[in-house]
Amino acid sequence: MKTTADPVRDYLAAVEREASALPAGRRQELVADLAEHIEVTRAEQPATPVGDILAGLGDPRTIAATALAEAGVQGAAPAPAPAPVRRGKVHPLVPLLMLTVPYLFATLLPDVPAAQFCSGLFRIVGAVLLCTSVHWAPFQKVVGVVLTAVLPSVAIVIWDETTVAPAGDTPALVANLIALTVIAGTSAWLWRSRRA
Repeated sequence: MKTTADPVRDYLAAVEREASALPAGRRQELVADLAEHIEVTRAEQPATPVGDILAGLGDPRTIAATALAEAGVQGAAPAPAPAPVRRGKVHPLVPLLMLTVPYLFATLLPDVPAAQFCSGLFRIVGAVLLCTSVHWAPFQKVVGVVLTAVLPSVAIVIWDETTVAPAGDTPALVANLIALTVIAGTSAWLWRSRRA
C-alpha cells in the first residue's frame, strides 16, 4: 500500500495545485498525461530513480504556467511567441534568370550598346536579389555572385580593354561559351541547393 510519501503522487498534486486556474477537464487531462508519461518512463527505464524521472519533467510550477499560458488563462505568463518565418518576396528563380539570361543576350548582341547596358543592369539587380534572398546561405550567395556576376564582368573588361586576349571571333566565342557555362552551372547549383 502506498504512503503519502509517494513522490509521484506529490509531484502530480503539486502540478494540479499550481494549475488550479485551468478548467477542471483540462487540469485533469494535464495530470493524466503526466502520470502516463511517468508510468511509461518507469516501465522503459526501470533502473532510473523516480526522482530523476520527475526532475526530467521539470518543475510543477513551470509545467502549470505553460499549460495556463497555452489555455490563455489571465494572469498566466505568456508563452513565448514562435519566431516568425521569413518568406522570400521574390521567387528564387528570378535572381538566377536575371544573372544568366542577360549574359546570353549580351553575347548574342555584342555590338548593341543598349543590350550591353541592359545586361549589366539586369545582372546587378539579379546579384542584389540573390544577396537579399532567404533561399540561400551566405556562403552560397557569395559563391553565386562571384561566379555569375563578378568573374564574368572582370573577364569581359580584361578581354575588351587589354591586348592579352587573342584576336578573332573564334577565341571570343569560346571565351563567351566558357563564361556562359560557368554562369549557367552556378545558377543550376544554386537552384538545386536552395532552401524551401
